[in-house]
Amino acid sequence: MARKSFNPKRRIRPLPIKKELLAALTKRVQYGGNPEHKMNPGDFGLEPPSSPRPDKTLCDGTGIFERNKAVTLLREGIRRGLISVQERDGLPQNIWAVTPDGIPLEAQLENQATATYHGYPMPHGDPLGQEIVKRWESYE
Repeated sequence: MARKSFNPKRRIRPLPIKKELLAALTKRVQYGGNPEHKMNPGDFGLEPPSSPRPDKTLCDGTGIFERNKAVTLLREGIRRGLISVQERDGLPQNIWAVTPDGIPLEAQLENQATATYHGYPMPHGDPLGQEIVKRWESYE
């Protein structure tokens, strides 16, 4: 089922962002994954192993089945400054990245205490996805 609306509160933090902040976030964040976004659980160690919901976007189409790929993209999104204005205890609510195939991804803060995120491909038609790709590609 295609989404008709997207969260208008999501905003990318404007540049420039202090490199010290980005470096600290990169060291702090973890990736957990979410069984609702997966048909194939890969090596994420999810419980239950996979439990896709029809209203969730699935990660399987991105080819990300290994935790290390997800972590690398999460940290690269931070490095490129693709973090949200919205925060929880100094952690961005969202972090964005783009796959080598040009698919925009969104990670959402799942657990503040452990700085753990879960991610998913952004739905087609999400206008923020175009902004994410543009900023990703313009990174110097």
